[in-house]
Amino acid sequence: MQAILDVNSALAAPFDLKTMLDEVVAAAKQVLHADRGSVWLHDPVADELVLEVATGILPMRVPSSAGLVGACARTRQMINVPDCYADPRFDPGVDKVSSYHTRCMLTLPLVDHKGVLVGVMQVLNKAGGVFDVDDEALATALAAQCAVALQRVRMTEALIEGEKMLQALEVAREVQMSTLPATMPALSSYDVCGMFRPAELTGGDTFDLAVLDQGLLVVLGDATGHGVGPALSVTQMHAMLRIAFRLGADLETAFRQVNNRLAETLASDRFITAFIGLLDPSNHRMRFLSGGQGPILHFQAATGMCVRHKPTSFPLGVMPLSVSLPAVTLEMQPGDILVLVSDGIYEYHDAGGDTFGEQRVHALVRAHYKKPTAELLAILLQAVRDFAKGAPQQDDMTAVLVKREALAMTDGSQAGLR
Repeated sequence: MQAILDVNSALAAPFDLKTMLDEVVAAAKQVLHADRGSVWLHDPVADELVLEVATGILPMRVPSSAGLVGACARTRQMINVPDCYADPRFDPGVDKVSSYHTRCMLTLPLVDHKGVLVGVMQVLNKAGGVFDVDDEALATALAAQCAVALQRVRMTEALIEGEKMLQALEVAREVQMSTLPATMPALSSYDVCGMFRPAELTGGDTFDLAVLDQGLLVVLGDATGHGVGPALSVTQMHAMLRIAFRLGADLETAFRQVNNRLAETLASDRFITAFIGLLDPSNHRMRFLSGGQGPILHFQAATGMCVRHKPTSFPLGVMPLSVSLPAVTLEMQPGDILVLVSDGIYEYHDAGGDTFGEQRVHALVRAHYKKPTAELLAILLQAVRDFAKGAPQQDDMTAVLVKREALAMTDGSQAGLR
């Protein structure tokens, strides 16, 4: 009993997995007066037993049905074999490799307090004889404590790895968020606004609003999936677009070159839907290309209707483009709004499976188009939350609004929209 208490006290100390396994083997040899010991850990994914620590034997893997260790794992019952070479379940191959002769063996399942098989412990060759009933009682008590201690170490290591991953995701989030506009650009006669809310710490969406030599750059992108991988993809696209335009490329050239570079670098099952536009504020023309990103809504204040435009081509990165595609031109009249919304908003569903849908976006824009874009965007997001009724966000949500301000009368009031 004193030996068991001493072992329990030792196993309560903080250990890494390798040190813990060494302690388990040492404890088994001490308590049971055994010559050697080993611990096999259960790999539930591969359904194998992994020999992690053993005296004089290198690590190895065996099916969970193999030998005495496999029989113990399957039945979760202790197996006491007084003469190993007389038992057909015994595999003498390990003895041949290690030049060791196993006389007797006690094999015990390591099962935690929740009934989960952690592994199997084996102790070999008791000094002066074979393992008896008293040894079995001691070994059972020891195995129970060892199983809990081993599971504790595994959980601790998993928590540490989880914390490291969380920290890495936090850094990735900071990097991704740093690529977004820190403030909305100021542009005469225009009111612009954008937002991005990832479903996880990082997301597969992005947007850009930036004043360049070519005009106002407007981007909304959505990579397949969400998380770190898609976040890297859209960040790569974002950076390439900025570089292309800074080097003086026109819209068509930048679109083609970025698409072709993404086709070279993205995995075959990855792509990015993206709206890429340039607004010339002097003539109020928005020229755009859209690789799979749609619908593109042009709210026309004169009619109070949303004109719907489709994508101009397939998503970016699907295949190379040999020639530049022609851009679409929108005439931005006073009060008009370009509305870009990712599918994370359109496809946000409530608990019953109903989606927010495109028509609700149309109705909200028609009802509140006279408000500033930041206020209109806040109304849209609140409407999505109200519609969801607590249903969790499953996809990244991104939106960009570009509004040409209404003309003002000389007395300060708004002129009739025309």
